[in-house]
Amino acid sequence: MEPITLTTERLLLRTFTAEDTEAVYRSCQDPDIQRWTTVPSPYEWQHAAEFTEHMVPDGWRNSTMCTFAVLPREGGPLMASVSVTLRTFSGTWEIGFWTGKEHRGRGVMAEAVTAVSHWSFIRLGATRLEWRAEVGNKGSRAVAEKTGFQVEGCLRAALLNKDTLRDTWVGSLLPSDLHLTSTHPYLPAGP
Repeated sequence: MEPITLTTERLLLRTFTAEDTEAVYRSCQDPDIQRWTTVPSPYEWQHAAEFTEHMVPDGWRNSTMCTFAVLPREGGPLMASVSVTLRTFSGTWEIGFWTGKEHRGRGVMAEAVTAVSHWSFIRLGATRLEWRAEVGNKGSRAVAEKTGFQVEGCLRAALLNKDTLRDTWVGSLLPSDLHLTSTHPYLPAGP
């Protein structure tokens, strides 16, 4: 798949390039990003270069991970990252994201997640988007809930982060939650 660009009222979402390496490196120095995401800690220059020059383009090329740099629509610095990663060939993709410290609390990530979610259902044919975050990551959970994800529970030892298994919250978003049609019919369990 070729990388694409999405726009929202305030944001431009495009693929990362090598020119973004410095901005990714700086953003990922934030202790909260290192604490709550699976980025390496300490986060070194080569981690950012591997991400922008290999991981992101390989994901697009293999159609297994679509990662977007989030920037102001009218131009400006990197604000965040959001990606969807194929989890099952039945159409389940997992959404993941981080926001630079100076851009939190302004609705940037909710706006980006909404755009990527719509795109995932329409363009990727996703039948389900999953959101997962380590239990306690209240910022991530707030974004998920604001964008319509239904928190489904807690999975024990479901996240390996910094060589430690951690409990995770899990939630989902379905096409019907956004008033979109799914590629397959859905038969929910009865009461």
